Amino acid sequence: MSTESKIKIELRDLTIAYGSFIVMRDITAKIERSQIFIIMGGSGSGKSTVLRVMIGLKEPARGDVYYDGVPFWQSDDEQKQKLLRSFGVMFQQGALWSTMTLAENVALPLGEFTELPPKEIEDIARFKLALVGLKGFEDFYPSEISGGMIKRAAIARALALDPEILFFDEPSSGLDPLTARKLDELVIQLRDSLGTTFVVVSHDLASIFALGDHSIFLDGDTHTMRAQGKPKDLLENSNDPIVRRFLSQGSDKTAEKKTPPRKEPAATTEQTS
Repeated sequence: MSTESKIKIELRDLTIAYGSFIVMRDITAKIERSQIFIIMGGSGSGKSTVLRVMIGLKEPARGDVYYDGVPFWQSDDEQKQKLLRSFGVMFQQGALWSTMTLAENVALPLGEFTELPPKEIEDIARFKLALVGLKGFEDFYPSEISGGMIKRAAIARALALDPEILFFDEPSSGLDPLTARKLDELVIQLRDSLGTTFVVVSHDLASIFALGDHSIFLDGDTHTMRAQGKPKDLLENSNDPIVRRFLSQGSDKTAEKKTPPRKEPAATTEQTS
């Protein structure tokens, strides 16, 4: 397989602005198939804004995002919709509908974007919930489960249409360290079993070190991408003091302790918190 054929997503000369205010300029990076790619940086560095550009919610001032060589923002509406169908998105707070059960939340995109019969949709929703460790919770409402379970249900919904790419915005936000680690383990298990490409926005160092096959570091002060590479390599080898300071807020020894085994299965219902 050629090097080019391994590339699933490419950011080319991406500049993002609100009016005359430049959020981020000149981002160029390649994401390989089945990688877990981290967009990291401090608060206000533009991480979530870059994600919004990648999932079609904000048009860049310059540059484009290429999926399998196809430029998203230069495409017509039909091509954009085709690309969007290959995405699954988990937003920071889960964004589940409070008046729907977990199964109904997961079934929602299936009912909207497919012509599958109701029984098959129900079966798929139950399967996706089981995949993330929520078997037995199909009829629960979001208000009846924990924050970690809400995140898992949101992942199940993002998986509903069997996307090729999953985008996660701060998945460990608001979770205690143990629950965050279990979520990291689930992400790795899903990548290994499904071969899905993940793009994860995060400033949580334990998750960054545990998950990141590759990463970019965004700096909100200079509005630039200061570094890219495997997070552990950047901690050990980067010559940029800002990048090293960010990554060394938790020692590499601590990060190693929190790194889950890559092949460990997802948490069971009893483990889920």
